[in-house]
Amino acid sequence: MVVVGNTDLALMQCVADSPLRENLLQIEEAATRASELARQMLAYSGKGRFVIENLNLNGIVGDMVKMLEVSVSKKVDLRCGFAAGLPAISGDATQIRQVVLNLVINASEAIGEESGSVALRTYATECDRGYLSDCFIDDRLPEGIYVVLEVTDSGCGMDRDVVARIFDPFFTTKFTGRGLGMAAVLGIVRGHKGAIRVYSERGKGTTFRLLFPAVAGAATRQREAALPGGPYRGKGTVLLVDDEENIRNLGKEMLERLGFGVLTAGDGREGLAAFSRHGGEIVCVLLDLTMPVLDGRQTFNALRRLRPGLKVIICSGYSEHEVSRKFAGQREVAFIQKPYKLAEVSSKFKELLG
Repeated sequence: MVVVGNTDLALMQCVADSPLRENLLQIEEAATRASELARQMLAYSGKGRFVIENLNLNGIVGDMVKMLEVSVSKKVDLRCGFAAGLPAISGDATQIRQVVLNLVINASEAIGEESGSVALRTYATECDRGYLSDCFIDDRLPEGIYVVLEVTDSGCGMDRDVVARIFDPFFTTKFTGRGLGMAAVLGIVRGHKGAIRVYSERGKGTTFRLLFPAVAGAATRQREAALPGGPYRGKGTVLLVDDEENIRNLGKEMLERLGFGVLTAGDGREGLAAFSRHGGEIVCVLLDLTMPVLDGRQTFNALRRLRPGLKVIICSGYSEHEVSRKFAGQREVAFIQKPYKLAEVSSKFKELLG
């Protein structure tokens, strides 16, 4: 949150042709990927939900190329060939990125210290019953159009016995475990109602072919559109309650940029005390969900007893689906997910305050 938010503010102050701009964009990209990975781990642990969208596989892999280039050996030539006009697939973008990263790193390690190449290719193909039955995890997948991602390396290759075992849990050809592991890759592909084919021969490299069923409709936009009419300009005072000092400082700066006066509190008890002193000035409360002393839900209930119609924005690293269950039936409540940027804060206040 602190990295994403401060980078967002720094980019706003950075002129278009500044040499720092590209560095800031790389920081923002890496921190955003880290936050997505955190959400993925929350979902695996049952504390969050995967975000299922119509995805453009070319866009997901294309956005990863710079990161992949620095993840492989300097002796490895990374090549990409993306077919135009691919249909969308349905899935979770973070999971797909993790699979791609894992396969590319494995491919690089298969080449070892020698010079070699790793090729990424996408295309769409019609798959019949015979072809699908010859894949890992057939699961009686329906015939039809599948979007394919191929990862091919010029590395050491594998014999048939190794290929037959690579998706077994805990099986590895390395002296130490790294990455997701192929069993997890298989699980993610299965979760996307897809399949995997593997072609390999000792000394002649390996190709992993991942098949995802094509879906109707356009891919969901992966990047936020700019706010129409510029950022929202607020009036009055916002009470910001969060137990992380760095986030309080960041949130205060964002809110002040939107024109609000800002009061801050480090936990729910401090927030209630501030509201008791300055309630007449406060137009909205930006309230963290997870805090010591009084958590967000307890603080929300106490604030609503003091002013039943008080407008509140709940912020959390958990998904909106998880949080909304805690505040079901409550009116004048909005949600913003950490890490947030100024544009999202602006949009949320405009939505709630009008």
